[in-house]
Amino acid sequence: MQTIDLLTQAKSFVDTASVKAGEYGDLLASVQSFIMEHFGQNGLYAAYIVVAALGLFLLSLLARLTFSTLKYLVIPSVVLAFAGSLFAPYSFAMLLPVTVSVCSLFLIFKG
Repeated sequence: MQTIDLLTQAKSFVDTASVKAGEYGDLLASVQSFIMEHFGQNGLYAAYIVVAALGLFLLSLLARLTFSTLKYLVIPSVVLAFAGSLFAPYSFAMLLPVTVSVCSLFLIFKG
């Protein structure tokens, strides 16, 4: 009984998503035709270049944020939790949330 409800919910979600995707596709087509009417083919090429440059910029920011999080939060937290589990009577799983919190607070106050 639950699988039927789950399948109907999934089908309604997919239908809603396809309608939204169609709306965004229509919006992009209208923007493309506006650019073609007012600026021509060269303007369309320039718009593609601007969108690609912004996409690459956002992707580089996301990659930089990910690597900084790994470098300054995840790796030190795991190392501190492992070292603490060797020298303290607490397990790694108990120390990991504490070390993540400490490293997070250190990063917040460090700026």
